[in-house]
Amino acid sequence: MANTERESINFKLPKTLTKALRTAARERNTTATDLVIQGLHHILGQVEGTVRSVESRLQQLETQLNTIANRPVESGTDDSSKHKLLQLEQKTEAIAQRLAQLEGALAILSKRSNGTSRRQSYNYHPPQLELQAYTGENLAKRLGVSLATLSQEQSNQTDKDFQSWCRSRDPGSVAWRRSDNGLYHPIK
Repeated sequence: MANTERESINFKLPKTLTKALRTAARERNTTATDLVIQGLHHILGQVEGTVRSVESRLQQLETQLNTIANRPVESGTDDSSKHKLLQLEQKTEAIAQRLAQLEGALAILSKRSNGTSRRQSYNYHPPQLELQAYTGENLAKRLGVSLATLSQEQSNQTDKDFQSWCRSRDPGSVAWRRSDNGLYHPIK
């Protein structure tokens, strides 16, 4: 039921009726109070200041459809009755579709609130390949300079400055140092 202010009233009912009421509430997955309210709406009709549940409105429409469907068909049935019946069927279908949409949305929301549909990001981190020693030509290509520029920078700078220069040019920001065998090794 909607957010309507409620008042508690105690009734004395026959035990068999209360048992049947509780059983019906369990079968319909609702409360005994809501079933009593639906029954009162059925008997009293729309009472000012109350909001009818979708279930009770559907129940009322179903009752109206059954009443119309069970009427004896007269040979002179006018087009107005047929038109009203068609409109009622269309409204009932529209309500049923909307109810199905609401149930789907509620199912999605309940899954989200339970945390079962949380997305977990999958970050792929490829294995890091260990850099091997490079020849002067290969390192020059990696740094985007000529072999002559690489040799000139290596001979004109201190080891620390050369490493900084390599790091600034290297695509992976790796520093390089030249060993005695003429190969350039990455500095970890």
